[in-house]
Amino acid sequence: MQIAFYQPDIPQNLGSNFRIAACFSTKVDIIGPCGFPLTAKALRRSAMDYGPMVDVEQHDSWTSFKNSPDRKKGRLVLFTTKGATPLLETKFESGDTLLFGRESAGVPDEVHDSAQIRCVIPLNPEARSLNVSVSAAIALHEALRQTGGLPR
Repeated sequence: MQIAFYQPDIPQNLGSNFRIAACFSTKVDIIGPCGFPLTAKALRRSAMDYGPMVDVEQHDSWTSFKNSPDRKKGRLVLFTTKGATPLLETKFESGDTLLFGRESAGVPDEVHDSAQIRCVIPLNPEARSLNVSVSAAIALHEALRQTGGLPR
């Protein structure tokens, strides 16, 4: 199980996602370009001292991510407000990559079309969306719970 972030544009959210990944021993893929300089300083405040605990792989583009060896191992599960399958109806597998879009714009159609599963976290209909870090934590916890991957 790993989590991936498509062209993240808020450094504090990516730092928070590093912390989530460290707490659940999960790899992080960053699909560039980022909307900010990807430096330790940009992430330090929100990642705190968890950054060194995370296995991070950076990809220059969507194409380089799609062609990476790890990408070919399991399914791509896109979390989107346009999702078709509610979170609790999604059946996760241990090799899945959970993909989250840009905070400001989500993902383009090409990325939507590449996902084997499109998943939505059900919300109050009057709410637009969750913060990407909150979404990643909810989704990753459920996926690890289903696959027996939660830390003990």
